[in-house]
Amino acid sequence: METTGKIVGVNGNMITVAFDGAVAQNEVGYACVGQDGTVQRLMSEIVRIRSRLADMQVFEDTRGLQVGDAVIFNGHLLSAELGPGLLKQIYDGLQNPLPQLAAQCGFFLQRGTYLHALNRTSKWDFTPTAKPGDRLTAGETLGTVPEGIFKHRIMVPFVLRGAFTVKNTAPAGAYTVEQEVAVLTDSEGKDHSVTMMQRWPVKLPVTCFAERLMPADTMTTRIRPVDTFFPVALGGTYCIPGPFGAGKTVLQQITSRYADVDIVVLAACGERAGEVVETLREFPELADPRTGKTLMDRTVIICNTSSMPVAAREASVYTAVTIASYYRQMGLNVLLLADSTSRWAQALRELSGRLEEIPGEEAFPAYLESLIANFYERAGLVRLKDGTTGSVTIGGTVSPAGGNFDEPVTQATLKVVGAFHGLSRARSDARRFPAIDPLERWSKYKSIIEQERVPKRAIEELRSAESLKPLADLGMRNPIKLDEIGRICESAVRQVCAQHPLHEQYLETSRANRARIASELSGPVYDLAVSGNYFPESLAA
Repeated sequence: METTGKIVGVNGNMITVAFDGAVAQNEVGYACVGQDGTVQRLMSEIVRIRSRLADMQVFEDTRGLQVGDAVIFNGHLLSAELGPGLLKQIYDGLQNPLPQLAAQCGFFLQRGTYLHALNRTSKWDFTPTAKPGDRLTAGETLGTVPEGIFKHRIMVPFVLRGAFTVKNTAPAGAYTVEQEVAVLTDSEGKDHSVTMMQRWPVKLPVTCFAERLMPADTMTTRIRPVDTFFPVALGGTYCIPGPFGAGKTVLQQITSRYADVDIVVLAACGERAGEVVETLREFPELADPRTGKTLMDRTVIICNTSSMPVAAREASVYTAVTIASYYRQMGLNVLLLADSTSRWAQALRELSGRLEEIPGEEAFPAYLESLIANFYERAGLVRLKDGTTGSVTIGGTVSPAGGNFDEPVTQATLKVVGAFHGLSRARSDARRFPAIDPLERWSKYKSIIEQERVPKRAIEELRSAESLKPLADLGMRNPIKLDEIGRICESAVRQVCAQHPLHEQYLETSRANRARIASELSGPVYDLAVSGNYFPESLAA
């Protein structure tokens, strides 16, 4: 029986609904509003239940909603559609495909318009791998379909609990995502029809794996300072706090292009439309360094700009991590980049204020740390039930006002991530990119260089403000004497680049020649150490 209710209060994008029947936390409902002779259904989510009253956040503009308007609950939690066809797509926070939405509505999106996330008419070449009589559990493979360069696994739906017997599978052929490809029988003899598409609540983690592992292998980003001194592990977490204009978005985009991962999921959460448009224009044109094809072939973009409803920001980050977890179940390494979690926290602050909750620091909700921790904890390296491994690596940017790293969002994030790439305004103004401050950054993961080959003295110098400041002053402001350059470069190269093939040749040169080489390389010794450009071909000769 369908549960219905009536609006008894409206406060911005928050409505209070008196309902009859049963409802659940995070259940989706539709507020009905009449406009121009038609009834629009505005998607909403239950965020709090008090007796027979439900507080719901509306993901659309609430203009025209009145006390007494009807609300219809659909009995499902806020969920994402999972199946072949997710790659190359650009979605909003509610998983509406934006290109198709724009084609239907024009330049100005109409509220109350929702489209299927997966194409219902496209056919996929299904190849069964399970056989009748096989015993399977949630997350195990029934068959595969080709999706770009990957074999997309069609799995036992995650919502099914217990062991199931394969009654039959569809023969190899082309099917839509809604057509039946298998029938499973549970322990009570009940049959369950399985299609290529399944739905999963975005705020619940996917746990259909055998074991969660400790992240160990380094995720190579091909950015030398990151991989050497502040690395990120496959299945790990990291954050990039920094002032506005310090290069957070650029660093994320470079990472997405060159990181050694299979799938990239970009979540633009409350970003300015100009930055998002640049990403949307560049990615379809960029060549993937791994495959030579377009980078968009292995990318999913969740786009929720600052001009879109604030309530949808929260949905966008959860939709992104759900899609990432889905591809992890196929044994793939997925990189999720969220930009920016500060704007998600601002949406949480607005929601908390409308709920009249006791505020925490800077009016953020008192449970902000728990929500941020729950999000980052959905990253991880896992062993699947077939013995293969998959990972989700989460990197989130933080935009603290004025570059203040002591504000609540940054501090809550630092408590749960494994690497901290703090950006410096001074370094970005000096055009030293990536503008990661060596005094602020840290990482708990191992470098691509073996630990015994990373000199302790180099690490200590990079962490020491007392030793870095004179070197920075020497390279950036004060005149540099040849003797000082020779002495400093000899020490730096010995400590940091002893493994370089031209290192011995460099050491065999005279002190004057070392000074000549060093004088050609501008910047403080730290930049020389992390750049690896000590031996240009023109100078090595």
